[in-house]
Amino acid sequence: VQLQASGGGLVHPGGSLRLSCVASGRTLSYYVMGWLRQAPGKEREVVASITWSGGLTYYADSVKGRFTISRDKPKNTVYLQMNSLKPEDTAIYYCATKMRGDSEYTNWGQGTLVTVSS
Repeated sequence: VQLQASGGGLVHPGGSLRLSCVASGRTLSYYVMGWLRQAPGKEREVVASITWSGGLTYYADSVKGRFTISRDKPKNTVYLQMNSLKPEDTAIYYCATKMRGDSEYTNWGQGTLVTVSS
């Protein structure tokens, strides 16, 4: 599966951004699509994920109530709507996939930088 992420940028605290990740190459039926981020000096963390077939979602505690993950099956695209952004959300965001039941994400797209600053 090839993944192409986009949508990052500079936003003020309290602002919003929507990240997109287009997947291509094979069927996604058995995959989990995730958004992960890595800030300077910090470990990579899973921000949100969604099962492609059933749409089951997961959110990290740090983003619950502010971020929403969704997918558009006809467009083979996963979105991450980020609202009420905080400076601590500044990071490189990656979309990635794993097979359902696997613990690790094994297929990664390129990152997109999100900077939250006044």
